[in-house]
Amino acid sequence: MSENPRVDSTSGFAPLRQKVFAVLWTATIIGNIGSFIRDVASAWLVADLSNAPAAVALVQAAATLPIFLLAIPAGVLSDILDRRKFLIAIQVLLGCVSLSLMALSISGWLSVGSLVALTFLGGVGAALMAPTWQAIVPELVSRSDLKSAVALNSLGINIARAIGPALGGLILAAFGAGVTYGADVASYVVVIAALFWWRRPLGADDALSERFAGAFRAGLRYAKASRELHVVLLRAAIFFACASAVWALLPLVARNLLGGGAGFYGILLGAVGAGAIVGAVLLPRLRARFDPDRLLLLSAVITALVMAALALGPPQAAGVAILLVLGVAWIIALTTLNGVAQAILPNWVRGRALAVYLTVFNGAMTAGSLGWGAVAEAAGIRGTLLIAALVLAVAGFVMHRVRLPAGEADLAPSNHWPEPLVAAPIDNDRGPVLILIEYRVPAAQRDDFLRLAHALSIERRRDGAYGWGMTEDTADPEKLVEWFMVSSWAEHLRQHRRVSKADADLQKELARFHSGQGEPVVRHFLHVEPPTQAPGRAGPA
Repeated sequence: MSENPRVDSTSGFAPLRQKVFAVLWTATIIGNIGSFIRDVASAWLVADLSNAPAAVALVQAAATLPIFLLAIPAGVLSDILDRRKFLIAIQVLLGCVSLSLMALSISGWLSVGSLVALTFLGGVGAALMAPTWQAIVPELVSRSDLKSAVALNSLGINIARAIGPALGGLILAAFGAGVTYGADVASYVVVIAALFWWRRPLGADDALSERFAGAFRAGLRYAKASRELHVVLLRAAIFFACASAVWALLPLVARNLLGGGAGFYGILLGAVGAGAIVGAVLLPRLRARFDPDRLLLLSAVITALVMAALALGPPQAAGVAILLVLGVAWIIALTTLNGVAQAILPNWVRGRALAVYLTVFNGAMTAGSLGWGAVAEAAGIRGTLLIAALVLAVAGFVMHRVRLPAGEADLAPSNHWPEPLVAAPIDNDRGPVLILIEYRVPAAQRDDFLRLAHALSIERRRDGAYGWGMTEDTADPEKLVEWFMVSSWAEHLRQHRRVSKADADLQKELARFHSGQGEPVVRHFLHVEPPTQAPGRAGPA
């Protein structure tokens, strides 16, 4: 990839030296600006078409519901399909949605029903797109630039958030809804052109390519077995559930505590976006001084202080400044958690695991918003902000003890497992498969061996095994046999490809305990069906 020497390699903008990343990042900003422009037109039109608050809420629900329904299936598709072609197809879908909205608004045939239906289709596209866009980032930059690239993605969204709504309002006021939707269509043309320009290396098509159902199960199995991912999900769920109070109550804060109207609420949102841009610029220096755990604690403390300050009902100018600070804290939390999640995931399951992360994020924000809204009914806006600030601060310090993973393991495939010995070709769908690995371990080293084997069991389950155990020979206690079960022969062959270099190091360390001759013996056993009864022969009486 070509480099831009004007970008300092030590800065947060170092990923922009990579031409492909820079082009796709710019195109994504343009696409997100178009999406915000479309949202402004839809929000205005639904209010114009119906005065019922339920209609407005229905449009909002239509946009967000697909994220909950489709995030994990979208992650599966991003892992089993060509991500570039998948993104192009999604952009075409979204472009058709906005083109339909443009045609209906120009013709005067747009109704609340059609607006809700097309908004739902747009939400489907957004749900399919989110994990895929995140999953391609490690393909575009080096591992050392990954966290900066994640931060730049968050920065790009906030740039679009700062530009899109205001630009959409101007176009809507000057030219009407048809032209406004047309601007969104044009933005998709830019994104599609950038994706066609990107020459993504083609993956090899072979008999081991995953199918949807199996890939779905493999993704859930990985998420269930990965302790590192559990930590990220737990920290994200606690932080966003607590911090969601400020977003749930912000419209009421703007109107009731700060005495502003709809325009002032827009200014507050713009301040958050501007603060996020400042935070993205500051992040490289902050990462140089603080580890991810301290960054997340810093974000929690700042967000808690922001909620407490808003509860005091400051002047409007001070409120804008406070929201600027919130933007800084918010992007620190988002990029820290997202960056750690990216760093701990191998490429084969990246889209699925990121979809789980996005589901937890959206679920925590939704559940938290509903919960804090209920608290506000009883305690009022000020009281709820103060309670949320206290809960977030306490949770921040408590969860600081649950350390985020370093994300420094080499997750590239090791390809060190030899091909299994077979007497004849085996159908890929045949299974289940039982794998036995025989070790000879001296009694003095047995406990250390078993402790390390337990750590290895996590890797076995994460990469495809649904059962694991360690057994001893009753006649020879120094002979220990590790066993694990895999659903099919194809899934076991995929295990061979999934084992990372970090996993290989762990397996080599375990093999050092083996005191027998040669390497530990590995055997593979396949399930055998009983023979069918021959025609014309009676069974036993």
